[in-house]
Amino acid sequence: MAGAPGTAPRAARRADVCALACAEAFRDAGEILASAFGTAPALGVRLARRTFAPDLLLSDGEAMLMADPPPLGAVPAGAVVEGWLPFRSVFDVVASGRRHVVMIPSQLDAHGNMNISAVGPHGHPRAQLIGTRGAPGNTVNHRTSYWVPRHGPRVFVERVDVVCGVGYDRAAAAGPAASRFHGLGRVVTDLAVLDFAGPGHRLRLASVHPGVTVDEVVAATGFPLALPDGGPGAVPTTPAPTPAELDLLDAFDPKGLRFREVPA
Repeated sequence: MAGAPGTAPRAARRADVCALACAEAFRDAGEILASAFGTAPALGVRLARRTFAPDLLLSDGEAMLMADPPPLGAVPAGAVVEGWLPFRSVFDVVASGRRHVVMIPSQLDAHGNMNISAVGPHGHPRAQLIGTRGAPGNTVNHRTSYWVPRHGPRVFVERVDVVCGVGYDRAAAAGPAASRFHGLGRVVTDLAVLDFAGPGHRLRLASVHPGVTVDEVVAATGFPLALPDGGPGAVPTTPAPTPAELDLLDAFDPKGLRFREVPA
């Protein structure tokens, strides 16, 4: 726990900061389906639901909407089921825009184009990944954010090899059919929080995690990052969880899985 009575609360670790940053992606989201891939996002949606976003709908990963999802790695015994959402019905939710998904990109460029399909030429890739999956429909129909557990130039690239998730430049070029409901949220990494508030919706450095410098993030990114007005010195530090939020994260993740994903 973050701190028993009479003891000092434990210090937040990098993984805790990442989970809170993922939770913040869902602030003011309202009653939508929250879908999160990765440990930090899965903890983030649980934390958001329990604190400032009580209307979020969370799935058990199959077909049930859970009133209070179980801790990570736990069997959902005795959990309260709020509703039934079989996979075929998820497509209706996607098309209506009532969903916010957090995906894990293999490549991401400055405009938000994302690749999870293949690395290298499409006809003869150097590495075959999971395929395009639902990324195109996600990005043109509802809010999409990204989680990058290892911030580096192999992920943040000048040009993605295969466009799976649609970025702001391609959505604009495609016209109203792609851009009307298109909207990318934040990008949370193990080093920083990024958003698309730069010129022309380019990726911007929104904050650096405690102990991380702006120069470290810039060096780990394969293209120039936009910075807030005021330059590098104006980049804030990502907030750390409060003791109460740390208690919730420990309860949601009793096995400490988040510290394996982000060991710093």
